[in-house]
Amino acid sequence: MIILPAIDIKDGQCVRLYQGDYAQVTTYETDPVSVAQRWQKAGASWLHIVDLDGAASGRPVNDELIARMRAATDLHIEVGGGMRSLAHIERMLARGVERVILGTAALTDRALLEAALERRGERIAVGLDARGGMVAISGWRETSHVQATTLARELSTLGVKRFIYTDIARDGALRGPNLAALAEMQRAIDGAGATLIASGGVSSLADLRAIAALGVEGAIIGKALYTGAINLAEAIAEFER
Repeated sequence: MIILPAIDIKDGQCVRLYQGDYAQVTTYETDPVSVAQRWQKAGASWLHIVDLDGAASGRPVNDELIARMRAATDLHIEVGGGMRSLAHIERMLARGVERVILGTAALTDRALLEAALERRGERIAVGLDARGGMVAISGWRETSHVQATTLARELSTLGVKRFIYTDIARDGALRGPNLAALAEMQRAIDGAGATLIASGGVSSLADLRAIAALGVEGAIIGKALYTGAINLAEAIAEFER
């Protein structure tokens, strides 16, 4: 299982939100570039970046900062937040990232998703962020009436090969992952040969072991790294080697 340390960017700084609430933000570092370098030194192979300003505004905002992070490390990088057009996707890929995550657009703009998949294939992932099992959009500020697992099944038939699932109630709360929801999501996409990356609530190596037992491709760790609850090097040594 791949371990993906997370860097969430707001106002150019490395932050964490509590349950996706922009009013409950904690700043952990003022220089995301140095954080990316730290995670690389700890042995990370991938980095998960969320442009929170982009998610809120509907366009990439911190792409120049992300480009600096790309230049300063050898990490593989996936980026989400504000990707609402092909131009946005191409702009981010031109910055050197390996993978772009579509969230809101996967629900609201099916034509864009299909065009992105046709053009970029497996370099496109879909982020399904759920509140009470329902997909949330627009930087988690709106909750749809669409069941996350239903959307995952539908999109996997379109050719989406990778999903990132976040239970918003667990995100930034250090209360453990929603294993039942992750297992349900894994079952929903398994028949189409798609893979799943788990996100939200990871607070210990025991949580990671429980996630790994589900057979997912990867796990994203955010707040637990910044509080010291999980040592990234130890996690990578156990799950990637």
